[in-house]
Amino acid sequence: MKSFKNIFNQYNWEETLSSILSKTEDDVISALNTSKRNLEDFKALISPAAKPYLEQMAQMSSMITKKRFGNTIQMYAPMYLSNECQNICTYCGFSMTNKIPRRTLTDKETLREVDFLKSKGYDHILLVTGEANKTVGVDYINNAIQLIQSKFANITIEVQPLDQTDYEKLIGSGLYAVLVYQETYHKGEYKKHHPKGKKSNFDYRLETPDRLGRAGIHKIGLGALFGLEDWRADSFFTALHLQYLQKTYWKTKYSISFPRLRPHSGGLEPKVEMTDSDLVQLICAFRLLDEDVELSMSTRESELFREHIVNLGITSISAASKTNPGGYVVEPQSLEQFEISDERSTEAVVKMLKNKGLEVIWKDWEYNWK
Repeated sequence: MKSFKNIFNQYNWEETLSSILSKTEDDVISALNTSKRNLEDFKALISPAAKPYLEQMAQMSSMITKKRFGNTIQMYAPMYLSNECQNICTYCGFSMTNKIPRRTLTDKETLREVDFLKSKGYDHILLVTGEANKTVGVDYINNAIQLIQSKFANITIEVQPLDQTDYEKLIGSGLYAVLVYQETYHKGEYKKHHPKGKKSNFDYRLETPDRLGRAGIHKIGLGALFGLEDWRADSFFTALHLQYLQKTYWKTKYSISFPRLRPHSGGLEPKVEMTDSDLVQLICAFRLLDEDVELSMSTRESELFREHIVNLGITSISAASKTNPGGYVVEPQSLEQFEISDERSTEAVVKMLKNKGLEVIWKDWEYNWK
């Protein structure tokens, strides 16, 4: 049975990082001038040697995005169903070791949150929970999807990794996409940040997109949490993972997200800082590598940063997000998973996007996948 694990095990983290850092100006120029870029080109584009070419990368990224997606950007909303969690994660406010009030929404409360989001125009929702199989396991998630599936064009989840049969069940109930971030592809650092709980199993998480692909999911979202390890190496492995999945499960669509470590209950300082300039470079590099992949930007980032990046490759964006269960109307003061940065209303973000010349769409793009 095919698995990304077999590809991943052929690579060494330190050698990969060294290869990226050793890229030269000539490598960058070659990557910019080629029409079909590979992973070696991607290494050059995320290397320090590419910094002087950031403006050129941004212009090229903008042109490619406009050609592929038009002057459109998708709006989505996260909705947190529960902050119950059985894992210890050093960077998360929901970590089991944090002594916080725990809350799981009832059906009635879920529908109250849904009604609020629908009133704002959202037709694409992201359901989020902690990882607690007894409280918010497959049956709870399946019930939530069935409860709201008639109200949204697209339902995405970001929950604990599941078995293939579980995903098949959820797809049958109306699940459209799954986001599953590896957090970091550095196996040693991964274990440090996930010392206890099912999430501590690096390989099971690594192979989750394979199980999703075999289950026939419409879309898979990938990413790393920048700050846990070197962002360049983590980004390379994300790109490696993406290309493997695209080749193996070619009927599935893919998206990449770019979360940076944000303040939360318990606190964790980033091991490696990722600057705004670094993040712009990475977003442009992904767009230059892959014209079709969807690139998403959450409210973790600041107003100013999001205003500048929406024309440089991003295809989907959230607004007025709440990262606590019931945060929109049921219990606005419950503990957040992390602090958001862009706190503008949905209406304000929509206005900003329109001022940038972008047409807002509320569900996924309807086009024939290659």
